[in-house]
Amino acid sequence: MFSKKYKRTRIYFYFYFLITSDICIAHFILTMESLSLRWLSFFVLTSFFDPVNMQSTVLLDANDGQFGVQYSNSTFPNASSSVLFQYRYNISQETVAVRITAASPNASQMFPVMFVIRERMDVLSWQIPLVLRDIYEYTNVSRTLCPVFVSTDLYRVSTEMFTVGISSQSNIPMSFTLMAEILQDFTIQDSKTVVVSASNPVYYMYTFPQGVDSVLIRATSKDKTCAVLSIQDIKCPVFDLDTDVKYQGKYQTMTTQGAITVTRENYPRGRLYIVLVMLPDRSECDQTAIQTILPAGQTQAQKQIAITVKKTIPTSQYYKAVLAAIGVFVSFYVAALIIGIFYHGCQRGWGIIPSDLPRAGNENSELLESPVMASGYGAIQPQVTGADSPGSSRGGVEANRDNESVSSLNSDEYDKVDDADQDKNIFRTKTQMFVCDLARKSAHKRDKNYNLYLKSLLTIAIFYGLPVIQLVMTYQKVLNFTGNQDICYYNFVCMHPLGQVSAFNNIFSNIGYMMLGILFLILVYRREYLHRKAVQKSNDQQKLYGIPQHFGLFYAMGLALCIEGIMSACYHVCPTVSNFQFDTSFMYIMACLCILKIYQNRHPDISAKAHSSYLVMAAIIIIAVIGVVYGNNIFWILFAIAYMFVSLLLSVHIYYMGRWRVDRNLCHRLWLLLISDWIKCSRPVYMNRLILLIIGNIVNFGIAIYGIVKSGGKDFASYLLAIFIGNLLLYTTFYIISKLLAHEKIPRLTILLIVMAAVTWAFALYFFVAHLTSWQLTPSGSREGNGECVLFEFYDKHDVWHFLSAISLFFSFLVLLTLDDELILVRQDQIPVF
Repeated sequence: MFSKKYKRTRIYFYFYFLITSDICIAHFILTMESLSLRWLSFFVLTSFFDPVNMQSTVLLDANDGQFGVQYSNSTFPNASSSVLFQYRYNISQETVAVRITAASPNASQMFPVMFVIRERMDVLSWQIPLVLRDIYEYTNVSRTLCPVFVSTDLYRVSTEMFTVGISSQSNIPMSFTLMAEILQDFTIQDSKTVVVSASNPVYYMYTFPQGVDSVLIRATSKDKTCAVLSIQDIKCPVFDLDTDVKYQGKYQTMTTQGAITVTRENYPRGRLYIVLVMLPDRSECDQTAIQTILPAGQTQAQKQIAITVKKTIPTSQYYKAVLAAIGVFVSFYVAALIIGIFYHGCQRGWGIIPSDLPRAGNENSELLESPVMASGYGAIQPQVTGADSPGSSRGGVEANRDNESVSSLNSDEYDKVDDADQDKNIFRTKTQMFVCDLARKSAHKRDKNYNLYLKSLLTIAIFYGLPVIQLVMTYQKVLNFTGNQDICYYNFVCMHPLGQVSAFNNIFSNIGYMMLGILFLILVYRREYLHRKAVQKSNDQQKLYGIPQHFGLFYAMGLALCIEGIMSACYHVCPTVSNFQFDTSFMYIMACLCILKIYQNRHPDISAKAHSSYLVMAAIIIIAVIGVVYGNNIFWILFAIAYMFVSLLLSVHIYYMGRWRVDRNLCHRLWLLLISDWIKCSRPVYMNRLILLIIGNIVNFGIAIYGIVKSGGKDFASYLLAIFIGNLLLYTTFYIISKLLAHEKIPRLTILLIVMAAVTWAFALYFFVAHLTSWQLTPSGSREGNGECVLFEFYDKHDVWHFLSAISLFFSFLVLLTLDDELILVRQDQIPVF
């Protein structure tokens, strides 16, 4: 019915529809031909073309193209012209990939030159000039055709064929060049070095070897030109342009390096594409970059990238690393048990008042229970630790004489000044105070106050932690679903996934916080048990000895250490700038609790209430969030001013032991204070406190000024944490020095713990400043600092920081727990306040 000439014309019409982007009509005609409905395809042809139009269309015969030959100086006679090249190649057992390179120097956006490549199972097209992001124009384009896989081909043929159609609607003759070449090294085994540009993306195939289930694909480069590393499944088409590379598979931006871990189970065919696309500008890799138009005739930039594929560690290495970490922290439990048995257990009367001390019913019991002895006001002060003990001004003989003189007086002849024993404004303003002056409240009332720290913290942790866990799980799901690895700031070079979790090693390394936090809670409970036993055995006489023991703050510290491990693990599920406060919130709380505990040792009655303390901590976290999100220079200046003002205000409060009100007369009282204590007095009333506060204010003012000058606009969260750590270290140092000046001994175990804490903190800070990642930078900028694993081929430097910081915090908590153990048998009216 149809002649050979018509059949040939019909094929030309099909290619014309394909080249002129009428793909729907072209596929309709091809379908009708395959169904032998040639009359319907003939109807479509005659409907769209009348004889006049058909006579004015010039269709050239398909030229037989040769691989490796560049066809140049070709032109279109008129706007209705098109050129066809037909390439054939033999099918072998290897996967064959063809790369097409085309150029048209005089093409324009108004009249571009269209290139359409039709394969047996795919169609690829582009235009020259290639316009990216509506700014950059490229007149040279190179693309790799989607390969044909022999192993998955349903119709085995010995020869493959594809055609290249070139057309333009310009009335001016347009020149072009075309070259097709077969890639001889399309597959990657271990490494390969490639060169890419914005209009010349590349991709290569990787096949998992037998027995290999997971590999790390790493791309490195010496220059910081922005590019995208993408891992895609074996599908057509391959998304290898800036406009579509993020539509499939896993991808991440990169400058000097990028790395993606892939597992075989996600690629059923055992093969994948490694796609490299150079971006036209640095806007995605550098937030300060400015888009610039490429000048006409200028050669576009290129980027040389080295690709390496490395087998990841086996599952057995996971077990070794996990068990090794657990074993290290279990050893702390064993050491604590040994020390508890052979160190504490072998000391007579440890935590229990010996039998030779006065008890109820003895002849000295009335003296011990007298208000004079309890308050420390009278001239009678017993000599328990020697005549040179702090606060002791008389020996036992002088005390007896004073006692006799006091008993000879008639009680009606003098004023007992009972209000001095009741009004705290009197005994809190003494020039020399002892612990008994600030431990006048009942032990039950103080215990109730300090136990609120634990209960309130547990409530805060539940309400704070559950939304955090839900949020990071959502982050992980979004990451796995979209494949966008720019969402989270991992150390991609040392990242070991487990199931749906991307960085299992960074999460598990927080186990130390939880295990050591639980151990600290056990040790606190043991100490509380010994204290209750001592109180019962001594018939409540222990209330007059040693530092008043209250364990609510210690329990809160241990719980905060456990929760810090959970929050840090949640943060490392998907580290981002938006959830960094999860990792630091309980660090602020731990620092505040430690400062409160040190202060509470010598000031048991005037420590802050639990709800007030946590309210202040909440305000601190709010400030931290604002600083991270809106941390511009104005914020840093305002924060520094407020920080210095609060430091001064807190100093006045500490100097006067809480007997200072903040009201409208504050400025007037400050002026009177300046006159009375600094101008008219040759020596301040509270010298030790004044020295501490002067040093503390100098340090804090220096930190505030440093924040404005050096750190403005940078990592505010770490800066705020440094403030608390610095003040905690300063206060702890002052407390220890004050003990030595008061001739109080430091327990040997505490000295050992201080040395161990200092050593572990030094090593921990070394690993902390490694900066393997940084959410202050762009994702590609953060990846520039990614580093190799350093421990068991599983943990990186930040994981080591987790281990060492957990140990350091544990030692630091034990220092506070044992620091005043030598005072357990010293009367409270002989323990000075500082």
